Amino acid sequence: MPKSFCLLSCETVTMQKVISHINHLSLTHFPCFHLPRTNFLISQHPQHPLFPQSIMAKAPLDLDRPATRTAVRAHSSASKSNHRAAAGVTCSHYSPMLSLCLLTACAILFILFNIQNLKVPPSSLRSPTSPLPWTSLSLQWQKLVNSTPACLGKSNDSKDSVQAIRDRLELKAMKEKLRHSVTFLPLKDLRYADKALVGHTWFMSSMYDTHEEEEVQYQQFPSDLSLGRVLCLKGRDNHDGSWNSYALAWPETLPYNATYMPGLTFVSYNHYNYDNIWHGLSAIFPFVAWHQMNRCQPSPDRWVLYHWGELRSGMGPWLRNVTQATFDQPPYIEVFDGLEDDSTPVCFEKAVVMRHNEGGMSRQRRMEAYDLMRCKARAYCGLGPVRDFGLGNESHPGVLDIGMTMYMRTGPRSFRNETAVIKIFQRECAKVEGCRLMVAHSNNLSFCEQVKLMSLTDILVSPHGAQLTNMFLMDRNSSVMEFFPKGWLQLAGVGQYVYHWIASWSGMRHMGAWRDPDGEHCTYPENDRRCMSTYKSGLIGHNETHFSEWARTVLAQAKARKTEEALKNNSSSPSSGSCTCRP
Repeated sequence: MPKSFCLLSCETVTMQKVISHINHLSLTHFPCFHLPRTNFLISQHPQHPLFPQSIMAKAPLDLDRPATRTAVRAHSSASKSNHRAAAGVTCSHYSPMLSLCLLTACAILFILFNIQNLKVPPSSLRSPTSPLPWTSLSLQWQKLVNSTPACLGKSNDSKDSVQAIRDRLELKAMKEKLRHSVTFLPLKDLRYADKALVGHTWFMSSMYDTHEEEEVQYQQFPSDLSLGRVLCLKGRDNHDGSWNSYALAWPETLPYNATYMPGLTFVSYNHYNYDNIWHGLSAIFPFVAWHQMNRCQPSPDRWVLYHWGELRSGMGPWLRNVTQATFDQPPYIEVFDGLEDDSTPVCFEKAVVMRHNEGGMSRQRRMEAYDLMRCKARAYCGLGPVRDFGLGNESHPGVLDIGMTMYMRTGPRSFRNETAVIKIFQRECAKVEGCRLMVAHSNNLSFCEQVKLMSLTDILVSPHGAQLTNMFLMDRNSSVMEFFPKGWLQLAGVGQYVYHWIASWSGMRHMGAWRDPDGEHCTYPENDRRCMSTYKSGLIGHNETHFSEWARTVLAQAKARKTEEALKNNSSSPSSGSCTCRP
């Protein structure tokens, strides 16, 4: 028989592919069977989507024709023109054997593909990355027709189209593989549990931070370091962080059943909690620095809060107000309530992760970030960013105004004799013209009342405790006097110096600390660490002589500083300027 095909239309190309599939399968399963390659002249008939029907329509078989070879040939020659007129198709070298071969081929293929379907496992048991089986010849034919361009004018175009189809199928298979290759790791890596605050971190331990000189350490997704992948989280356990997990995925190949959250997400890690104002501020401060570094745009759409990898559902009131003031909107705390179960992954369009607090930042950058928070808090509470430096108050017009605030505690680490301590500082303040003494308790003031009080304070007198965090709300160069109960110096560790640090970072002057030599009795030796449980909540006594001399020194320095600032008319200093971000 002739070995060539005459390609007159797109249907010819797809017919060739089907014949090729038939021959391939027949040679594989039935080596003795092979369809003859026949000249097909197929007209541009508009409807023949499925292979079996198309063959029967294009080349109708007549089993009632004469059985002799001479009769078949004669009939074929005589009716040649009639077939062209009726069906528009010519099939040369026609014979009953060919008809029987075609019918037999159809029957064998029908049985073959049904057997193949029985061998293929259900889709639920089949590997998702394995290619889908041919469920029927009709389906494969339809796919070929649908994916083939409307008309292939040249054979080269046909080859290009076939290659494009193959490329699309390979791309789809690759996407499936990438989806299944997304690997979730525990947020809390127990391998680093004993060194969570040293060097590396047990939170998202496989990730590395971006650290530009003098700036905050952070992770951003997607980024060049993540190879364009976004952050995905899974789990909402609030008791064990090792049950919550994270992974990276490309936006085009997110994990199956993933929920996609648009906008900017801040993911915070806190080794302590979000209710204590010092620990809470330490957790959100690096986000303020990143926000400022990016010209205060954009603000986060949501916050995801973790403590030791455990999901947290809220912030304390003070921290919530600071966050709202700084980012110009109330913080939305994401707790993933809308998910079907804990196994549903959530992926974020853009995410910023902080896990080292202020670590890596220069003192200048920290002061700039605290300047922004101070200014935003005052604006949020309806206060002007600029404070009058030297015009005094109504009782002392034209006299330098110096505000001394005693910020008292109740309960643990409060003064044992609060009245006596107040009288000491009241007496010393009265000796300085323009000095105002204000006494307040940290547990009965609203956020904005605290902001206003700090804006009027030049000297802050307070026991060691979270209420000292408010010091950054004072003007730059203001003074801090701190008091400790017995035993802290020997047993409290580096945590006792946190307010030295924040004073330096926010541009304040820490004027030292007084440590009570007397206090509660410990049943163990004084240097035994078990005594810290007794000393931690101890009360603070007083030393009248020392307190008086200390107060006089600090007041004199504050007066000299404010006098110098008033003479320079330094009302445009960073401590009192407008709320600006970095250029």
